[in-house]
Amino acid sequence: MKDTIGFIGAGNMGSAMIEGIAQKKVFKNILVNDHHPENLERLEKKYGVKTSMDANFVASNSDVLVLSVKPKHYKALIESIKDSVKDDVIIVDIAAGVTILDVKHYFEKDIKVIKAMPNTPALVLQAMSAISFDDLCNEEDKACIQALFNSFGKCEVVDETMMDAVTCVSGSSPAYVFMMIEAMADAAVKQGLPRKQALVFAAQAVLGSAQMVLKTGMHPGALKDMVCSPGGTTIDAVCELEKMGFRASIEAAMDVCAKKSKAMTEVK
Repeated sequence: MKDTIGFIGAGNMGSAMIEGIAQKKVFKNILVNDHHPENLERLEKKYGVKTSMDANFVASNSDVLVLSVKPKHYKALIESIKDSVKDDVIIVDIAAGVTILDVKHYFEKDIKVIKAMPNTPALVLQAMSAISFDDLCNEEDKACIQALFNSFGKCEVVDETMMDAVTCVSGSSPAYVFMMIEAMADAAVKQGLPRKQALVFAAQAVLGSAQMVLKTGMHPGALKDMVCSPGGTTIDAVCELEKMGFRASIEAAMDVCAKKSKAMTEVK
């Protein structure tokens, strides 16, 4: 039974995961280490998690250990904690470009490793996460990790070779959506709508549209056609978006994102 989850790193992604897990109470104990005392103080005050400035304390007491530091720090961090972790610990690697084999190599032993790619909507329990399992993980381990990631959104099991695609379609995509919401709100303000209302209208429209895709199971193109009345306002807007390369710009951005992710994997 996995009772204690530990986090080394409580930045944007780590904090988002911690807040989601704490709200759902998936684990009896949450341990958090970070270099910034203010992050630890905030999480301890809000959720009652146990915090420590000592990474080895968190590593030695965790059944599941999430390494939520920047990819460039993984090697040095693991070097500093590799002798402290439990023999049966599950290491959760959420760093872009750091593979399961990389983590095993840094630990210098055959340790259980999960490769995961969550995103920041974990903060509001709406994350979309991809997870890949190490061959050492048994069914109990897999159930534990899936419960962990489902606690703050949805998760899908994918082959680790698909993580670059996941990075561009899910890991990085909240940034694209935030940009679209901001642009929609700006245009509404230009038409005279107050800024606060413009943001609510834009964000709720995106939220509702996403729910339609997920809940109806219909193709996005069919849902788009339902909004486009003949000779109406929407079809004119859609045609303008096509003219301006709306789809192409999204696809190009995702291609760049995936290429960068692959490059990070190849260059250590």
